[in-house]
Amino acid sequence: MENTENTAVNAAVNTENAPATQQQPATASAQATQQRTTTNRQPKKRKRKVCVFCADKIAYVDYKDIARLRKFVSERSKILPRRITGTCAKHQRQLTVAIKRARHMALIPYISD
Repeated sequence: MENTENTAVNAAVNTENAPATQQQPATASAQATQQRTTTNRQPKKRKRKVCVFCADKIAYVDYKDIARLRKFVSERSKILPRRITGTCAKHQRQLTVAIKRARHMALIPYISD
């Protein structure tokens, strides 16, 4: 009889403690967010990327120039975006067409090895 009473009491104690333990992490995270301080950091001034084709005064991106095209393809054989390469919009469009032509003619692989 005493065992059943002890288990009933333990079960009641466990159910009372369960919500309290769930509330403790919530208050701890709330305290952690209140303790954070913000610092006034100056944004880094990045060097402006210059279009390689405009700098070299190349009017047309040639699909046969594989060495140049490989610089604009990732290790996964994806065409890199303008924000990474720094090419202008005109040359990025030409570059995309040239890479696709080179892939179609099997000068550049579709998938990296």
